[in-house]
Amino acid sequence: MRVFAILIFGGVFGLTACDSPMGGTTSGDLTIGISVSTLSNPYFAQFRDGAEAAAQLAGVKLTVTDAHNDNSRQAGQIQNFTKKGVKAIILNPVDSDAIAPAVKAARQAGIPVIAADRSVNGAEVTQTVTSDNVDGGRLGARELARQVGGKGQVVVLQGVAGASASRDRDRGFTQGIAAFPKIKVVARRSADFDRAEGRAVMADLMRRHPGIAGVFASNDEMALGAIQALGARAGRQVKVVGFDGTPDGIKAVRAGTMAATVAQQPRRIGSRAVDDAIKAAKGQTIPKSVAVPIKLATKSNAHEFWTF
Repeated sequence: MRVFAILIFGGVFGLTACDSPMGGTTSGDLTIGISVSTLSNPYFAQFRDGAEAAAQLAGVKLTVTDAHNDNSRQAGQIQNFTKKGVKAIILNPVDSDAIAPAVKAARQAGIPVIAADRSVNGAEVTQTVTSDNVDGGRLGARELARQVGGKGQVVVLQGVAGASASRDRDRGFTQGIAAFPKIKVVARRSADFDRAEGRAVMADLMRRHPGIAGVFASNDEMALGAIQALGARAGRQVKVVGFDGTPDGIKAVRAGTMAATVAQQPRRIGSRAVDDAIKAAKGQTIPKSVAVPIKLATKSNAHEFWTF
């Protein structure tokens, strides 16, 4: 059984995901290809689950591929979908810039392309479904400032360099933390959205900056790695704010080791992308952009989130 988080405020449904569609709908034999940046991250596993549940409900075939955070592999997946003539492509980019040529080729072949959770730069897509990552970064900055009492040294763990979500969250955090002149960002380091890398980078930062009071991580996996490196200091001397609202992230917030996480709705992003991909494949007009709401999860409102 897959483990996933459901947010009350989003109206997210919890259908059981499967790899093959259920028949008997007006969508017929419509096939959608989806390329996910990495399925080793629990957040994107939830995104995949939401997409599969929506495809199952609509009776369409969804072919899911994992790019393993490799842009060349992902470009090959998009090219393969294009050659096979799928009716629509959903893309969660590894690198928002580098994937542009493959997207252009798909669009030239008349295939609608939906960018999900991250945007595509340098190529026009049919739609972008994402959270407001810049606003989420600002929200995380304000919460971290509150947690550290408006002063002290903080560090930032950044995600994959080419990912729009990484850039946008960092930009939002920079904008938000600027309102607190007594807080000094002493280091910004990439940990590639990875828990093990987050632990290693945080361990190094602790040696270089022993007086750290706070950490902002651009996803929960890096935040959880930082918490492992901090040990008993996490949640006490050092406040950690993550991003995504994954099941493990919410558990850490409940336990008090993570001060907060900017919670997204990955299942809803996945399901909305599939719903609109079906419409686009049928020639219907869909909005160019869809913003899925975010919410700050803290210990005081952790009861609004649950896992099973």
